[in-house]
Amino acid sequence: MRVAVAEAEGQLTDLVRRAEAGEEIILTQDGHAAVKLTPIPNKPLVDSAERMRRLQAISESGRAKATPGVSAARSQDFLYDDDGLPG
Repeated sequence: MRVAVAEAEGQLTDLVRRAEAGEEIILTQDGHAAVKLTPIPNKPLVDSAERMRRLQAISESGRAKATPGVSAARSQDFLYDDDGLPG
């Protein structure tokens, strides 16, 4: 279905409902197609198993890039004296 933008303003709710139902809705401007209304799928783009796999890959990538040296937990020790007070 093709509808001019000017006409669509008054029937937007109906057009959205029809697009959600699977009908192709194209909004036109000056007689040319400008916008296509399409529904957004309800299911997630990535399932939980794929999400977990991706997170593990990111974690492994970070570990592979880590360089040996002083732990970040100890990186600001120079700010404190032997008693743990600011130096």
